[in-house]
Amino acid sequence: MSKAFASQADLADKKITFEQLSPHCWAYTAEGDPNSGVIIGDQFIMVSDATATPAMARDLIARIRTVSDKPIKYVLLTHYHAVRVLGASAYFAEGATEVIASQGTYELIVERGAEDMQSEMDRFPRLFRNAESVPGLTWPTMVIGGGDPVKGEVPGKLTVDLGGVKVQIWSPGHGHTRGDTIAWVAEEKVLFSGDLVEYNAGVYTGDAQLEEWPATLEALRALQAEALVPGRGEAMKGNAQVNLALDYTKRWVETLYRCGQEAAAANMDLKSAMAHTRKAMDPVFGNVFIYEHCLPFDVSRAYDEAKGIKNPRIWTAERDKEMWAALQG
Repeated sequence: MSKAFASQADLADKKITFEQLSPHCWAYTAEGDPNSGVIIGDQFIMVSDATATPAMARDLIARIRTVSDKPIKYVLLTHYHAVRVLGASAYFAEGATEVIASQGTYELIVERGAEDMQSEMDRFPRLFRNAESVPGLTWPTMVIGGGDPVKGEVPGKLTVDLGGVKVQIWSPGHGHTRGDTIAWVAEEKVLFSGDLVEYNAGVYTGDAQLEEWPATLEALRALQAEALVPGRGEAMKGNAQVNLALDYTKRWVETLYRCGQEAAAANMDLKSAMAHTRKAMDPVFGNVFIYEHCLPFDVSRAYDEAKGIKNPRIWTAERDKEMWAALQG
């Protein structure tokens, strides 16, 4: 019997946790679903990753309103995947005037945003239950690294003053995508990593730069963060826990890419590459959230990158199903 495609059979609601990590920083996590971060200043609030739909964003907004009535002025897109960004419109009613992303993320939205939107809606029916509330693609108003301030583009590192707390935003290197961007509250040593770092959840790498990702993780380790909001999984508290999440992600990425290189060198087909990768991955990661969802897309990307395809091929709803069918057949 064939497995249900991606997360189409995952319909159970997850337990949401909204917890304070430092005087100004909060984590919104949900048992392996995409996380968001919140930074609350004396004047303004920033949300890191906007959730999948405006309806879902309103749940996060309601939790924010239990602790602050300040305007949510800034929304950071740590990267471009639909489950992270399509809820952004809900924040406009809460005072949001700036949507921040990197130049790499902007380019990815232009290149494949529409395809990604349809692909991810098909993969995650539970997360997109209220898809009709999505007005369309989310576009940044501030582009980091674009170089033209007149067009809303700013240099490679941006510091945002929320009043009483400053947030540094920059791209530490390629990894989950070529546009990954972090938020770093240096005074409180809290890192909002987006999907560059995960913990006890599947590490989606379908659009990744796998060869470069480990070095990017080491750049994040050098910050010596004391708290971390990863892309998926629980918030990490204390430097030892932060390093645990970095190690977890690095092990996933390095194991996956090594298996992809071995499969490519042996000229395996995709189904054989999957079987080869499972031998190394299943014993270590097989029981974590969305493992079975991620692995087919991950193996496909690892094989492609090992074969020299540097820019990830665009995932469309049609390509998703063709890949899934090839692995099931």
